[in-house]
Amino acid sequence: MRKKVGIIGAGAWGTALAQAIAVKGIEVEIWAFEKDVEESINQRHTNERYLKGYNLDHRVSATTDLIRAASDKEYLILAMPSLYLLKTVKSILTVPNIMEGQTVIGIVTKGFMPSDDQPKLIVETVENYLPGFYKGNVVYISGPSHAEEVVQGIITGLISACQNAKNSIRFRELLTSKSLRVFSSLDVVGVQAAAALKNVVAIAFGILDAIKEGSDIFGDNTESLLLAAGLNEIQLMGTALGATHPETFTSIAGVGDLDVTCRSQYGRNRRFGREIILKNILKPFHNIDDLIGRISEIGYLPEGIVAAKYAWQLKEKHKLRLDIVSAVYKILNKEASPQEAIRHLV
Repeated sequence: MRKKVGIIGAGAWGTALAQAIAVKGIEVEIWAFEKDVEESINQRHTNERYLKGYNLDHRVSATTDLIRAASDKEYLILAMPSLYLLKTVKSILTVPNIMEGQTVIGIVTKGFMPSDDQPKLIVETVENYLPGFYKGNVVYISGPSHAEEVVQGIITGLISACQNAKNSIRFRELLTSKSLRVFSSLDVVGVQAAAALKNVVAIAFGILDAIKEGSDIFGDNTESLLLAAGLNEIQLMGTALGATHPETFTSIAGVGDLDVTCRSQYGRNRRFGREIILKNILKPFHNIDDLIGRISEIGYLPEGIVAAKYAWQLKEKHKLRLDIVSAVYKILNKEASPQEAIRHLV
């Protein structure tokens, strides 16, 4: 099998990772759901739909054929939104190199997955569907890494987490470059919990940020108060789910990713929170389920919406006090006024 990388998902983050790998001289093939994305990448070497304005290396190619994108790859990175992840994984189970365990699989999708008893973390869910020898061998990749900066070659840190240290190192070596600093971790649960919940906190942060503009009692100090409280909730949830290393939450996987998601101009969840106040973006939706079912109407995908629903269910299951999670859930479920919920929270 020739050395080649496949990335399933041609959104901004999947495209940025493809570029970061391709500039090292490695061929990368991206699976795109949309035909116009395939044509944009192959013909004009740019992703005009999801990462407009950035040129891609000639070693980045795209296809709308999912089986082709997953076939004959040494590395496969799953980079589609959590809502579509499981359906996609089920579609590639018959690819020979996956059936035989020849492909090392990494996941960059953030969030939780539904199940019969309680929501599950992504790696556990995916490993349950993959052939048995992938159990404990799937790598989870996270960190403070907005695609718009990664594609420009701006110095960025990532965490490569896996129960199998060898696979963690393999992805670390694949991704490490002049601009990407990649660190290994064995705390797969902690890294995933931090990645999922930071998007929920970022929605609250965006709401507060918008309210702050017309307030004489909310400021930068208040936002730091919310951010610190959010980190505490991430650690409480991560510990309840089985995180193994407390330092995960003070690393780039925890506080680093939370900080950039809440404060960066590129953050979709922060933007969504701001638009709840500035554009009354929740008005057309009846509750959180209606919002998730019609999420495409927003025009971009804030993963924190889906994560808020499942985080609230996990909070109830484990009897955790997570005030930010509760506030965001109630706001999205139309149980509470955004302004009053955030004021009460802080």
